[in-house]
Amino acid sequence: MEAAAQLALRLRAAANDRLEGHEPLLLAAAPILTLLAARALHAAAGHVADRGLRTVLITLVMAALKMVPGVSAYIAAQKSKVVEQLQSGSGSAKKNLRTELPDVGVPDRVIDDLQVLKDKDVKWQGKCSGTVYIAGSESDGHFALINRAYSMFSHTNPLHQDVFKSVAQLEAEVVAMTAALLGSKEKASGGQICGNMTSGGTESILLAVKTSRDYMQSKKGITKPEMIIAESAHSAYDKAAQYFNIKVRRVPVNKEFLADVKGFRRCINGNTIMMVGSAPGFPHGLIDPIEELGELASQYGICLHVDLCLGGFVLPFARKLGYPIPPFDFSVKGVTSISTDVHKYGLAPKGTSTVLYRNHEIRKHQFVAVTEWTGGLYVSPTMAGSRPGGLIAGAWASMMSVGLNGYLESTGQIMEVSKKIQKGIDDIPGLFVIGKPDMTVVAFGSDVVDIFEVNDIMSSKGWHLNALQRPNSLHICVTLQHTTIYVEFLQDLKNSVDTVKANPGPIKGGMAPIYGAAGKMPDRGTVKELLVEFMDSSC
Repeated sequence: MEAAAQLALRLRAAANDRLEGHEPLLLAAAPILTLLAARALHAAAGHVADRGLRTVLITLVMAALKMVPGVSAYIAAQKSKVVEQLQSGSGSAKKNLRTELPDVGVPDRVIDDLQVLKDKDVKWQGKCSGTVYIAGSESDGHFALINRAYSMFSHTNPLHQDVFKSVAQLEAEVVAMTAALLGSKEKASGGQICGNMTSGGTESILLAVKTSRDYMQSKKGITKPEMIIAESAHSAYDKAAQYFNIKVRRVPVNKEFLADVKGFRRCINGNTIMMVGSAPGFPHGLIDPIEELGELASQYGICLHVDLCLGGFVLPFARKLGYPIPPFDFSVKGVTSISTDVHKYGLAPKGTSTVLYRNHEIRKHQFVAVTEWTGGLYVSPTMAGSRPGGLIAGAWASMMSVGLNGYLESTGQIMEVSKKIQKGIDDIPGLFVIGKPDMTVVAFGSDVVDIFEVNDIMSSKGWHLNALQRPNSLHICVTLQHTTIYVEFLQDLKNSVDTVKANPGPIKGGMAPIYGAAGKMPDRGTVKELLVEFMDSSC
């Protein structure tokens, strides 16, 4: 001990002699500056790890260029031109807007004025990808039924459960019937499936992410949450990440365009709260390997959300009809939540979706309870406080009216037409189908022609398809609206491909140059700015 003490004294004396000529302030500041430098290096390394060295370098170069006099103004001018072109292509420019209330109300004119505005909408019957899922005209048949149900309950609000008990019951029944389609009656589900209705798939996803975050914080104490998604997962997960301060780890899809389970495993760490699987994914209509993701979630004790916004009212019936549908619901161990839209293939009015959880312990983290408000005690189940009871009634009326037999029949029709469209596209020289579609979304691209130029020609024929990227492609989401018009679609598509082959190059007013440039532009920050500028000028 004595020898150690003497050694410490000698070391202290040597250090003092060595530092004697330095400024005390510098000596005090050196450790702080070293710590700050280390933190900066750690942050930079984190940025590189998350975004890639190439993306970080491009961002830095673009930031430096914008500091050069005149460059920033030039970029702004070019962005303005692109935004104007986007507006002209989408018809989103705001014109002739009423900005003040009429001095005297005009009740006799209101419906006529609405009809005038409605008549300016594009013809959507049968020519839109997705969009309208119910067959027929909006004024009769199933449309008339759900519209009548809505009008009966248009004054109701489930926030006031003590007043509108009927709506509370209708919501509970919609949730229970939807859960039954997705495995709640299976022993493997645990028998506690519960949930709520929401305004759409995005709110269902937002709630599932928020709930998973808070549940994992209570379970594991995670305060810097991360979630793992495939690059094909819906953009609503990025929205949730921005809203709820969650880091996204985005994993490239595998060669089959499915979620890469090995890639997911590599991203799991102590901050991981959840993973996401899609059934099917919006871009290509492919079902991710939910069983494998469930095993991974169970192994690491994290949440797994299955996005069934598109597939919830198709896959259960397609399976009954004999289509080879892989496992996707609460019968899969590890699945903790599911989002399912009723307003798509459930044929309900727009603005109706459900979010479901494996048990009440998880769902409780969805709710917001406030105890210190002077307005009294407050608790709310979803993001909205007030909610339209009419939409809940419309969803209930749709499900009860269609029934199991009706959903089986409609699923059979759209699955059959989807397969015919898939084969028809395969038969068009120059086109190829992406992956092996599991459901009613068929994505296709081309190695021969510019697929976005094909899209412009299709748009000129009245079709409204979805433009995709990575790879550049289009998709059609098949609905009951297409069952009588798919032959025309395939013929128009073939003719459009032939037109582009014969006369390659963009057409006047087409969006192909913008889509093509956006896909190739290395600075994704500029693309993001373009989108924000477009949205700001459009709404």
